[in-house]
Amino acid sequence: MKNTLPKFLRRFTLLIGLLGVMFYSEDAFAQRKKKKDSKNTPAATTPPARPQNGGNNKGPKPYKDVITKDAKSKTGLFKVHEIDDKYFYEIPDSLFGRDMLMVTTIAKTADGIGYGGERTNTLMLRWEKEKDAVLLKVVSVDNYAADSLPIAKAVQNSNLEPILQRFDVKSKATDSTGTVIEATDLFAKDVQALGLQRNRRTQYRVQRLDGDRSYIVHINTYPINIEARYVLTYAAAEPPSNSSTGLITLEMNSSMVLLPKEPMMQRLADQRVGWFGRSYVDYGADAQKAESRRFLDRWRLEVKEEDMEKFKRGELVEPKKPIVYYIDPATPTKWVPYLKQGVEDWQKAFEAAGFKNAIIAKEAPSPEEDPTWSPEDARYSVIRYFASDIQNAYGPHVSDPRSGEIIESDIGWYHNVMNLLRNWYFIQTAAINPEARSVKFKDEVMGRLIRFVSAHEVGHTLGLPHNFASSNAYPVEKLRDPKFTAEMGTAPSIMDYARFNYIAQPEDEGVSLMPDVGPYDKYAIAWGYRPIPDAKTPEEELPTLDQWILAKKGDPVYRYGRQGNSYDPTTQSEDLGDNSMKASEYGIKNLKRIMPNLMEWTAEEDKPYKNFSDLEEMYGQVLGQFNRYMGHVRTHVGGVMEVYKATGQGEPVYTHNPKNLQKSAVAFLNEHLFKTPSWMMEEEIIARTGDFGALERIRGLQVGTLNGILEWGRLGRVIENEALNGNDAYKITELFDDLRKGIWTELPAGRSIDVHRRALQRAHIERLELLLTGEEPNVPAAFRRFVGPQINASQSDIRPMARGELKTLQRQIRSAIPRTSDTMSKLHLEDLAERIDQILDPK
Repeated sequence: MKNTLPKFLRRFTLLIGLLGVMFYSEDAFAQRKKKKDSKNTPAATTPPARPQNGGNNKGPKPYKDVITKDAKSKTGLFKVHEIDDKYFYEIPDSLFGRDMLMVTTIAKTADGIGYGGERTNTLMLRWEKEKDAVLLKVVSVDNYAADSLPIAKAVQNSNLEPILQRFDVKSKATDSTGTVIEATDLFAKDVQALGLQRNRRTQYRVQRLDGDRSYIVHINTYPINIEARYVLTYAAAEPPSNSSTGLITLEMNSSMVLLPKEPMMQRLADQRVGWFGRSYVDYGADAQKAESRRFLDRWRLEVKEEDMEKFKRGELVEPKKPIVYYIDPATPTKWVPYLKQGVEDWQKAFEAAGFKNAIIAKEAPSPEEDPTWSPEDARYSVIRYFASDIQNAYGPHVSDPRSGEIIESDIGWYHNVMNLLRNWYFIQTAAINPEARSVKFKDEVMGRLIRFVSAHEVGHTLGLPHNFASSNAYPVEKLRDPKFTAEMGTAPSIMDYARFNYIAQPEDEGVSLMPDVGPYDKYAIAWGYRPIPDAKTPEEELPTLDQWILAKKGDPVYRYGRQGNSYDPTTQSEDLGDNSMKASEYGIKNLKRIMPNLMEWTAEEDKPYKNFSDLEEMYGQVLGQFNRYMGHVRTHVGGVMEVYKATGQGEPVYTHNPKNLQKSAVAFLNEHLFKTPSWMMEEEIIARTGDFGALERIRGLQVGTLNGILEWGRLGRVIENEALNGNDAYKITELFDDLRKGIWTELPAGRSIDVHRRALQRAHIERLELLLTGEEPNVPAAFRRFVGPQINASQSDIRPMARGELKTLQRQIRSAIPRTSDTMSKLHLEDLAERIDQILDPK
């Protein structure tokens, strides 16, 4: 859905790529006069004129000699002329020096290289004239100072604009108000910023662009944008697919969009409200440092002048220009109404911002209705429908880097996202919901699920990121209440990964099963979009924006929690409710109801000839959902809650998870995971879905969770909690003791140890060995701000704890061997005793 590289890496990759292009460009026009030899060169000799037009001409030609009668010409932002395999841009003088955005995406891809629609680069550009040449420059917006300030000159001198490409002037427009260049090489040659990314070139050992297999498909021009579609073929030593060819072929699309002459006024970001945004270093700020300035990405919604008094009185008004989404004509007809409803579900959120009819969905016009309409036209935002087996949808947007104004958005909708929805809905609700007890839902059911995902993706295009604190806001028992869920939904925000209501039980008739655009979404949209008429600058808006946040202070419904905080039990993906142990207990009850019915619910009476692929897939979904529950519970151990605050609130941001919740989390795992979950070993299912691997699946679930608890960073947080909070903390000694008592329950009585427990106990010993002798994997310094500080294992309390735990187990195992009668269990314990001896005394 997004570029997953850290921001500084994206900048570094772009910089290296652009430097490479600069060196190429310098070679291209380094045809300079050589230093005269005073002895051999006559004084009267004049230097040759600088070659023009690729070295074949002495300057611009007459228009008719360049744009011949054979030209296929299109009118738009620039006139685009196609002559044979060459493309010419006719650039109006009025557009030189104007800011433009070049957005490059993969249109069609080789197997293993991203997906169609993936954005690979975004550049801000300016076209500039220099004598008989045109330069395409990359404009940096990372550093800024107002032109009126003396420091602006220093900022300019420190941010020389790279030249992406140089073009000879081929001709002047017939009315002398434009310049003609040949743009073919921009897309048909290897301009790295517009082609395969540098990291993938390295990964696949790309050697060069194969010019014979690279070409322009088409270049179309529209009123505010130019769309170039081109195929690039690279020679590569290790292509990800079709390796015998030694080639990688991609179809790329570069969209060049004209930005507004006057940027929209920024709205400054606040980490207490989740929002996509951008930032730059403001060297002109009244601060004794280079201060970062972050502002929101949002559509330009403005009140009409004649409606301003109505707006100030609190009446709803229509914006000057609404947000309009078109549905791709390629969309199957039966799904169109549901995609439209997902868009217009946001109407109620914009009403909270003071606007009515602010967001509208329309079907794309037919060729008969509007032959000029195209989904590539940047004037239109489109939900694009892709015939692909990718199980995903994504909601990007293109925004003005100067102001954050969203210019347009094309939501990507892959056909097979329906399979993902089916699996979620089946596994999370089939225990209480007859509509989900099938591998093929009724169209009305699937349509409602499509509407749900459509609304989520539209939320991204409006500026909202995932809010992973939302699903933690409601008490678990409230999610079983039909009246509460009808009013509040199952989470305050549709932007969480709350999915479907796995907490509801069969007796909870009428309870809601999925979230909707909720109270947090309405609050966030109002905070980001509601005009503040009296404020003339972004700074003047800040007191009002702060008051809107403080009005919701302390209410978990309006809290924002970022994605990716792996130690915060209140900001987790795929969870529900304010207590993971209670919620997961309800979820497991429902999985246990599904398992005995899985064969029946995955069979289709009218297709008795089918194989068991659906049964296998859904059985895997049961195991996966169970594993999610274990992950939700595990996060409580060593958990630290992050609740964003401003300095004026005088409250902490980080709080350690209470001791009772951490202790109950370990007790839950001991009971539901480390005690063999034999209910998942359904013989009838296993006999139809695989010849081997059932034991390994259960082992993987148990060991993965155990290793996640005994992980360096988590243990570091447990130790730090005790150092800060003393007896109020869940101590590392208590954690190790509770785990041992849960994993080794057979030892005191010498009971038989089943095959699952034997594997788990070996894994426990191996993890303790790693903690005793290993080191936390080193993370390069440049990445540490993304993963947090690392713990020094050799100087922490982790090694003594691991050694002490191994000694305790050594004594207990040796004591248990004589009273264990089961042969395999005895052999297992004897083996472990030897292993521990070797760990503690490797000599």
